[in-house]
Amino acid sequence: MKLKKRGKKYEEAIKLVDRSKVYNLNEAVELVKKTATANFDETVELAFRLGVDPKQADQNIRGAVVLPHGTGKTQRVLVFAKGEKVKEAEAAGADYIGDEEVIAKINDGWFDFDVIVATPDMMGEVGKLGRVLGPKGLMPNPKTGTVTFEVEKAVSDIKAGQVEYRVDKSANLHVIVGKVSFEDEQLIENLEAMIETIVRVKPQSSKGKYIRNAAIASTMGPGVKIDVSPYEK
Repeated sequence: MKLKKRGKKYEEAIKLVDRSKVYNLNEAVELVKKTATANFDETVELAFRLGVDPKQADQNIRGAVVLPHGTGKTQRVLVFAKGEKVKEAEAAGADYIGDEEVIAKINDGWFDFDVIVATPDMMGEVGKLGRVLGPKGLMPNPKTGTVTFEVEKAVSDIKAGQVEYRVDKSANLHVIVGKVSFEDEQLIENLEAMIETIVRVKPQSSKGKYIRNAAIASTMGPGVKIDVSPYEK
């Protein structure tokens, strides 16, 4: 199989990164910005390799956290609710309110939303969409705060910059922490919030080294390994 050749900009950018070094957050953020050479505002992503077994229910890490400075993207929220909860959703800034017509639209391929919030009494209806929502990671879940009667808080948190995180089958976890255009301090505070969250949700049954390694990168840039040890104490 022929390997895809990297562009000249990437090849130049990767020379700036010492692949054998683990950088502190200040150094890493500075490097990620230097190596972001695309002509658009690149997203910054944080990736972890964790010492967990996702096949074990208690080690299948999943949740949500509101980043101090958001992600740089406004999430479009669809809410499935009834009665007064519909008014709460509208007041909190929900983009769409779900009903039978919306369910039919989704079944027909409509996905002009990023997150679904549903009250528990609506999950019977939303569950019918499992086949189309599940593969896209859009199914509401209590662990991420998207199945709740606290509709106003859920929508407000999402609009304020809440991100969901979930470990994959290979024990890797990827999450967006901002944009290259963010101030260094904003990215650092978002990174710290995410790292502290992952440290906090360490399963008791996890043995050995928990965070095997961590790195940040921009959309088109190389990965930069980061030192998370100050946050593991």
